[in-house]
Amino acid sequence: MHVIRHVHDLPPIARGGAVTIGNFDGVHRGHARIVERLLARAKEVGGPAVVFTFDPHPARLLRPEACPAPLTWTERKAELLAQLGIDWVIAYPTDLGLLSLSPRDFFERVVCEVLAARAMVEGPNFFFGKNRAGDVERLRELATEAGVQLEVTPPLEIEGQVISSSRIREAIRRGHVADARHWLTAPYRIRGMVTHGAGRGATLGFPTANLEGVDTLLPALGVYAGVAWAVGRRWPAAIHLGPNPTFGEGATKVEVHLIGADESLYGQILEIEFLESLRDVQSFNSIEELQKQLQRDVNRAKEIADDFLHR
Repeated sequence: MHVIRHVHDLPPIARGGAVTIGNFDGVHRGHARIVERLLARAKEVGGPAVVFTFDPHPARLLRPEACPAPLTWTERKAELLAQLGIDWVIAYPTDLGLLSLSPRDFFERVVCEVLAARAMVEGPNFFFGKNRAGDVERLRELATEAGVQLEVTPPLEIEGQVISSSRIREAIRRGHVADARHWLTAPYRIRGMVTHGAGRGATLGFPTANLEGVDTLLPALGVYAGVAWAVGRRWPAAIHLGPNPTFGEGATKVEVHLIGADESLYGQILEIEFLESLRDVQSFNSIEELQKQLQRDVNRAKEIADDFLHR
């Protein structure tokens, strides 16, 4: 799978296939259904399967105060799409010029001229063009005129609920990472730079990597079981999001105990997957009480992570 940042870098081999356009934030199971149909269409027309997405989200330019916190960064999104079988991801650098195009101009310039698409697959809530003026019916009209096959895929429902990025975002905000994991194609992941903290975790017997610069949505404050990824390795992890009230600290921190790790990761990028919520942030009456709870957290986190990693 290849990631293209600028359309003038698009080689001929990436044109003339099946295309889907959208944000694909999080890459959830509804997106996977669209990709499944896209792969089938690409095979029918004998061309590549291409995802055209936006970086940043258009709302970041048009309505920055209302722009949702992202669930994935571009490279992670491309990685998840590649796992589903996509050949090419175009992460178009969103600008006002693109967002000011009428639906017809957007279709003709992007779908026809740049991508030379022979087929498209979209969900029923697809909108395009200036002020989101184009919908799937307008897209159908334009596709018919241009001889482009169009398939509109119904939304995916799981247990009576339509799966969407906004629903997953709300679940993560509430700390319901197990639900999010069920709806996503992979557990929810964040990344950050490992920096020096107070060093208190090591004195308690549970050293932590402190993350800064997280650029996606943080789950609700609490303690979680997860998996940590860095320098080509992975570890079971116990994750603490929030303040340390036992020590009178009110600042929110992202602290990760990598179970079984002895490497120094300062200055490295650490990626964390959230598997399950373990408990809320608590204040303890003594250091001993805190240490006992931390050991319980670590034991449970390792159990959950080991089960996930060895399936």
